[in-house]
Amino acid sequence: MEKKIKLFCIPYAGGSSSIYNKWKDKLGKNIELCPIELAGRGGRIKENHYSCLSEAVNDILNQIIEDINAYDYAIFGHSMGAFLAYEVIHKIMKLGLRKPIHSFFSGRKPPGIGMRKKLFTEMNPIEFEKEVLALGGTPPEFFKYPELKELFIPLLRSDFAISETIVERSEGIVLNNNFSILIGKDENINLETAVKWRKFTDKECDIHFIKGDHFFLLHEQETVIGLVNKALEGSCIEVCL
Repeated sequence: MEKKIKLFCIPYAGGSSSIYNKWKDKLGKNIELCPIELAGRGGRIKENHYSCLSEAVNDILNQIIEDINAYDYAIFGHSMGAFLAYEVIHKIMKLGLRKPIHSFFSGRKPPGIGMRKKLFTEMNPIEFEKEVLALGGTPPEFFKYPELKELFIPLLRSDFAISETIVERSEGIVLNNNFSILIGKDENINLETAVKWRKFTDKECDIHFIKGDHFFLLHEQETVIGLVNKALEGSCIEVCL
């Protein structure tokens, strides 16, 4: 009998856990999809946005801590979600809790590598809207509706503030699990940058370039899920021996 693996999935800035709903029926039979809903969106839309990175990390850890103590698990995060995934796993390791059997970091440069010349948090409203549209995940029509902007822009600004947080560390914890790095071929992350993820683990670190821009996660879903299944099938063989 195959051992069940829980797959915790963290969304990108402004995204809800619903972006992962279509994965459920396409994942391997031993993989249980567990989308993480962040504060201020989806079923938690009435909750306040996070005020800082540590608040977001603690909230995610509180949501998964019972499960990680009872099951084998993996964590997937895209863009801001990848940054949060890394920070959550770092805290898990620091606390001596059960580590994931695999980590998926999607659409994100390695920690501390290549910040934007001008941060989203420094942009005026016009610049902000322009740059958000340039990322490719938001339809232009969105900004024509004041009621949507009033709801969504503060959430996005909060998320980008978290995503652009610079974390200074002295402990140098290496994450002791296998990595899969997923990058869009048309986003601004080259192979030289992507392979720098390898210094953050003492296990395997596979780099995958996928057709599309920063939001390949939405447009190349079958490819992404296929990579997840392949990686976790190998992990299952390892943990079931």
